Amino acid sequence: MKNPLDGLLSDPRIWRGRQTPRDLPVFPSGYDALDAILPGGGWPRAGLTEIVVERWGTGELQLIVPLLRQFSAEQHAAQGWIAWIAPPYIPYAPALASAGIDVARLLLVHADIDSEALWAAEQALVSASCQIVLAWSRNAAHRQLRRLQLAAETSGVSALLLRPSGAEAAASVALTRWRITPLASLEP
Repeated sequence: MKNPLDGLLSDPRIWRGRQTPRDLPVFPSGYDALDAILPGGGWPRAGLTEIVVERWGTGELQLIVPLLRQFSAEQHAAQGWIAWIAPPYIPYAPALASAGIDVARLLLVHADIDSEALWAAEQALVSASCQIVLAWSRNAAHRQLRRLQLAAETSGVSALLLRPSGAEAAASVALTRWRITPLASLEP
């Protein structure tokens, strides 16, 4: 007879103290120094990662371009869209293409308010048509973040949520959270 507790413990919504992000499969970040400090040695393959930036456009995309390039590679090409949900700026296709990202596989979703953007991100995650979801949000409630995390874990899709400075003051359900700060100018 199967133990009912086994069914409960297999539910992805239940956190077990022995479960750590290091136990999860990852994609290499494309930066050896970053992989050395990321839990598991790369970006989580299935789960939510938060990236907090001081202001949009300060180089946060440089951090994830190698990951997006991996999704554009031949072995991943038939696996789905690279979804961009509510980016603060229209992605510049020539720059993305020159970085090795297949722009024909980008799915760009515009949303006027955060609740719409987060809903669209959740739908993209559960649709089985996207292999990675990038979403931008100014103000996400804990419940919305939890829904994104569960959708990413359940679907096996990597989700990157980019948020503005100040978001790190609230609790997070993300597997990892990173704060990106631009370096001071190196000019003399």
